[in-house]
Amino acid sequence: MNFAVLQLAVADYSSIFGHQWQLAEPKWLLIGWAAPVVVILILIMSMRSNRRVHAIADAAMIESLAGCRRRWTTWAHSLISISVILLLSIALSKPQSDPKEIEVESRGRDVVFLVDVSRSMLARDVSPSRLEKAKLWIHDLVDELGSDRVGLVAFAGSSSVLSPLTNDRLFFRLALEELSPESVFMGGTNIGDAIRRTMDLVFVDNNLDAEHNYRDIILISDGEDQESLPVEAARIAGAAGVRVIAIGIGSEIGAAVPPADDADSSASPAQRVQTRLESGTLKTIAAASPGGVYLEVGTGTVDLASVYKQLISSAEQQTFDTSTKVEFTEQYFYFISLALALILIETLFVPTRMRRSLA
Repeated sequence: MNFAVLQLAVADYSSIFGHQWQLAEPKWLLIGWAAPVVVILILIMSMRSNRRVHAIADAAMIESLAGCRRRWTTWAHSLISISVILLLSIALSKPQSDPKEIEVESRGRDVVFLVDVSRSMLARDVSPSRLEKAKLWIHDLVDELGSDRVGLVAFAGSSSVLSPLTNDRLFFRLALEELSPESVFMGGTNIGDAIRRTMDLVFVDNNLDAEHNYRDIILISDGEDQESLPVEAARIAGAAGVRVIAIGIGSEIGAAVPPADDADSSASPAQRVQTRLESGTLKTIAAASPGGVYLEVGTGTVDLASVYKQLISSAEQQTFDTSTKVEFTEQYFYFISLALALILIETLFVPTRMRRSLA
């Protein structure tokens, strides 16, 4: 069935009566094909009942006592059954009428994920690694973001904007999949430079000011830093209305950094570079921005969706744009009411004995 053609037909015929109608889910009209099947079943059961009755009584006597009544009951039952099925199929197809144009505001926050991709994030004190775990957290959060715009910045010794602020969830997921130490061209860990680069390149078109705090940086790192002045950077971001939510990942005891591909693979784990969670640094960074929060995950896990609901979705929001959409009035209730009324009529007026005989 061509549902697009059906929609046009409904719209054309409805205009004759002075109201514009449409079916939001026309596929449910296919249920209407069950109506003739039900009628056939009713007729078959009626014929079986007639054969049983004629086997024990004279045809003339049956006709004189209940013939007309039986035929009326059978056809009434068939007609009501057809009507109920058709009415329910129309109700399920969600008939709508009286379209009205309304203005809709798109509101939300700007959320930038600032992710450490230094080689220390490849440590496996968190399975499968610190970096892969962080990517899984972000991936699970994306669908909960509503109309918020999201961005992605990778950093180590240098920083790289992998996704500017966008509502395109597919593009963001593709950028997230590519997140790795190769996303930046310089090793090391410079958190301060990453925050400054985020402010310069991602929030550059947003008239930042402290009075309208609807921007967040979600920093995911083990906290190791090479004297890049991250606290000062976070303080400047906070003054511009940007909140820093820092998430610390990794063991404070320490874990070995996997060797690079061109490194000496004969080195023992004890000889490899050790990395540990520097929670103090991350705490100070978060505290430097108004409303900043530090979450220490360590070697465990965190439900970023819950963090988002508690800290981000309930916070102040901005209006991105205003659009106009057409809204229809739902009319399915009338068709359901008619179907229920017919069922009630059948229950009250179709004789009980006759309904038993049809069975």
